[in-house]
Amino acid sequence: MNATRTVAVYSLGGTIAMTADPATAGVAPALSARDLLAAVPGLEGHGIELRVHDVRRVPGAWLTFDDLTELGAAIDAALAAGGVDGIVITQGTDTIEETAFALDLRHGHEQPVVVTGAMRNPTMPGPDGPANLHAAVLTAADPRLRGAGVVVVLNDEIHAARHVRKSHTTSPAAFTSPGAGPLGRIAENRVRLTSALPRRPAALAPPRRRDVRVGLYTVGLGDDGELLAAWEGRCDGLVVAAFGVGHVPLRLVEGLERFSARVPVVLSSRIGNGPVLTGTYGYPGSEKDLIGRGLVPAGDLGPYRARLLLHGLLAHGADRELIAATFAGHAY
Repeated sequence: MNATRTVAVYSLGGTIAMTADPATAGVAPALSARDLLAAVPGLEGHGIELRVHDVRRVPGAWLTFDDLTELGAAIDAALAAGGVDGIVITQGTDTIEETAFALDLRHGHEQPVVVTGAMRNPTMPGPDGPANLHAAVLTAADPRLRGAGVVVVLNDEIHAARHVRKSHTTSPAAFTSPGAGPLGRIAENRVRLTSALPRRPAALAPPRRRDVRVGLYTVGLGDDGELLAAWEGRCDGLVVAAFGVGHVPLRLVEGLERFSARVPVVLSSRIGNGPVLTGTYGYPGSEKDLIGRGLVPAGDLGPYRARLLLHGLLAHGADRELIAATFAGHAY
């Protein structure tokens, strides 16, 4: 990259921004975006202009839909104004796989958005934040990522927002893309793409409502349906994280049918890797039976992503027909 590229950096906090807090004898978010960039050696040598924005300074677990709406609006404004080639977001890794997908659902620009963070805070030996931020900036500035939507970069790997998962609680190599693998890697200060950029459905429209609540119900062995009843009247939609390819115990079948008569119910798999089927098994509580009772199949979207897509659709006022069509459009 010979010409100067411009990358806007938005900081939300998280482990990457944490330092020792004497009051708690632990670590807490304290560093600004400029502090984070100052810790990255050699970044100024790549011909990349950085525009820095502090949005939040909170743990990843504290982030909300309102935070993402505000961040998305700021990114839209920056990209609409022109002169920005890519975006980097730093945040806590607890929620990266969800925030990245939620942002991707509404990202309608060609410029890439790169989400990164750290598994080791700056007070630990070998903190990974500076290396991750360095790789994220290089990725955001690379013109070959145009059209990629939102990606996640940690441990010198680039992952599509649709596939990435945090698969370990502490490892610097925690982020993986089961069933798909990374889009590419960073080595010798270069982005090396190894897969085609992901197919991306049309971006969702902006939300009209802020009070949408989507429940997530995970099915377990011996489930008698009593906990399902706890969601009655308390949500605008429900995602069921079912067994295997979309199966539930017999005792849940009638309750799910009643539930789906009142609000949209999406059928996903608690495995989180591979599709929900639509026409293979035919017994009560199977995927075919549940879809026949009104549940919407999630395709290969795991329960966390299915919840975010359903939330986005309901926040825009989508009806059941549009919800079913949109989930079908997201299926691979």
